[in-house]
Amino acid sequence: MKPLASGVLVAAAVSVVAFAVNHRFPTVSPHVLSVGFGIVGATFGRIEESWRPGLRWSAKRVLRGGIVVLGFRLSLRELGHLGPRVLVAVVVVVALTFFGTRWLARLMGLPSGLGLLLATGYSICGASAIAAMEPFSDASEEEVAYSIALVTLCGTLAIVVLPLLGRLFGLGDSLYGAWVGASVHDVGQVVAAGSSRSPGALKFAVIVKLTRVALLAPLLAMVAIRTRATRGERTSGSTPWLPLFIVLFLVAVAIRSTGVLSTPVLGHLKDLETLLLGMGLFGLGCNVDVRRLRKVGGRPLALGLLAWVLVAAVSLVAVSVAGV
Repeated sequence: MKPLASGVLVAAAVSVVAFAVNHRFPTVSPHVLSVGFGIVGATFGRIEESWRPGLRWSAKRVLRGGIVVLGFRLSLRELGHLGPRVLVAVVVVVALTFFGTRWLARLMGLPSGLGLLLATGYSICGASAIAAMEPFSDASEEEVAYSIALVTLCGTLAIVVLPLLGRLFGLGDSLYGAWVGASVHDVGQVVAAGSSRSPGALKFAVIVKLTRVALLAPLLAMVAIRTRATRGERTSGSTPWLPLFIVLFLVAVAIRSTGVLSTPVLGHLKDLETLLLGMGLFGLGCNVDVRRLRKVGGRPLALGLLAWVLVAAVSLVAVSVAGV
């Protein structure tokens, strides 16, 4: 454990700083900050080699722990309050964005791993979803880094663009909130965009967003089963079809849905989730050297922007048809 200590401590310190900034300025996403700190450190050579083992461990193990704790945000009873039409609309948005982005990636001749990561990030919950899907993607570190950078960029742009478009289109508070929740990537970015309108819009945005997050588990399960079926030699013996962190995520959702957890306990779990995800995302960000990303070319950027337009357009149509 000693070789991991320095990197884990650095990741924890950065996550605490991002958490503190978010506590002072709630519209600033701690996840985006954590990734950003990692990108800046990697680009300007501030990442010590002795930190690397701990940062890699944080980017994999700690981040998966954060995804498990994320499950405690989701109550099936709360999601059921949206009604069947809105639930169907959210599923349609996720499906069309996921498969549409993968189709665009193939059409543009981009690696399948990069297309899978971008499709997951744009359809579910940004950097966290990308990190969860990474083990099944066969993507390079640069492709993982580029995917995170793109969803972070587009999610940040959405904070500015969606409120302007909402007013331009004359959307009511509930419809605008549902649109934000169905189209913006990171939970913090959803809060920022939703709170720009009204408390009612913010409530709708968060509930719809968490419904999208709930679809992370079945999406990961689908890809994991397909991937392991393709790699038949790796699924022999006692190897489980579903990764343990997906199973534990579902267990967390089930526990939250029983209503046995008190509000203070849920608050502490939310803080723990923020800190763990921040550590993992900082570790991932430390692989993002902006200078190296230039070599990837402009096609991934074009795909990211197209995927952003796709999820925004599909989600607006879907929530409008659902009669929010």
